[in-house]
Amino acid sequence: MQTRVLTGITTTGTPHLGNYVGAIRPAINASRRADVDAFFFLADYHALIKSDDASRIERSRLEIAATWLAAGLDPARVTFYRQSDIPEIPELTWFLTCVTAKGLLNRAHAYKAAVDKNAEAGEDPDAGVTAGLYMYPVLMAADILAFDAHKVPVGRDQIQHIEMARDIGQRFNHIYGRDFFVLPEVVIEEQVATLPGLDGRKMSKSYDNTVPLFAGGAKALREAIMRIVTDSRAPGEAKDPDSSSLYTIFRAFADEAESAAFRQSLLDGIGWGEAKQRLFERIETEVAPMRERYEALIAKPDEIEAILREGAAKARAIAMPKLAAIRDAIGLRAMGAAPAAKSDKHATAKVGKAPRFASFRDGDAGFRFRLFAADGEELLLSMPFADPKAAGAMQQRIRALGDGATLRADGDALVLELDGADVARASQASDAMQARVREALAQLAAQD
Repeated sequence: MQTRVLTGITTTGTPHLGNYVGAIRPAINASRRADVDAFFFLADYHALIKSDDASRIERSRLEIAATWLAAGLDPARVTFYRQSDIPEIPELTWFLTCVTAKGLLNRAHAYKAAVDKNAEAGEDPDAGVTAGLYMYPVLMAADILAFDAHKVPVGRDQIQHIEMARDIGQRFNHIYGRDFFVLPEVVIEEQVATLPGLDGRKMSKSYDNTVPLFAGGAKALREAIMRIVTDSRAPGEAKDPDSSSLYTIFRAFADEAESAAFRQSLLDGIGWGEAKQRLFERIETEVAPMRERYEALIAKPDEIEAILREGAAKARAIAMPKLAAIRDAIGLRAMGAAPAAKSDKHATAKVGKAPRFASFRDGDAGFRFRLFAADGEELLLSMPFADPKAAGAMQQRIRALGDGATLRADGDALVLELDGADVARASQASDAMQARVREALAQLAAQD
């Protein structure tokens, strides 16, 4: 059985060496596995949240598509498409919006960061915050749920979005009584290489410290490498490889023997200029053939367009019947048509569902967890903890207490208290909510 893996690429810039080593190369290698059904899409709707420069968006779509194809992405083996070519995605976004709690979106990291930044500047909390930024997690959920992706590889800063996609999908399934959506699993890219940029910080367009992958050709690549910051040690003086950006970048392109030889050269006192030239030559060996393919593709945008349209057709063959079933289930069917029968599978599966904790990192605030009822409703949100182990230990203590935990009203909220301290809160303190929380806690205790 194949595992469907979905990856989105935001179209707001020109790819650089860090993008290639950290995302493009490993994703393409993974897509070649026989057990992987890979979906790659150009996230051009997401790009509109970050940029209103139409020419930049247009150029970036072309450059990024050409880059992935030149780097070896096989459109016959994977499903490669533009987000904006799939009308089912914005349609599904609206359907999901209608079951997504505003409170859930209020906790999204990007929105909270924007509000906090405004607060620090003495501005209105929502100054400059668009509805697009606020609704970003729902659009991302639609990207994932429309294609029943099993796994979504992301960095740690995106874990919350995958958890939100699960919560939204689970809520929709519960409301409409069928398992319409596969609930995705997050894949943390722990081993993704992070390259230093020209100034030693992480290579990023935000820092304007990138080394171009293809743009400007070999000349621009060499010029950028020659600008990488090094220390003042002269030729003949030993260099520290472990603190050298040159060595870090070299290792990302070389095998163990080549890396060991370069390391020894630094220890032996090779001059920085010569070391940079060797780094350029090693990178150029890998990049030059891809650049040739890239330039050929850029010169024929109609061919890229045809590839993306073919990929969109493959993607829509999956999304269209799913959206048709959803439209029927939510009542948007043809007049006089009989409603689709609810799946017995859901009724059977529901018996086995149970309350659960879900941990996540809440930006700089620390680590939190949520308690969800068996039907997917969020019941409690914890206070922040300094580290994930502390959050996990608290979950175990709550499990052990079961429905014997102390619950009290605090204004409109319900608070779970432990050792005289507030541990978690519910958004309302009604008798019904208190009963639901106690029921969930009792079920968790029974699991143990």
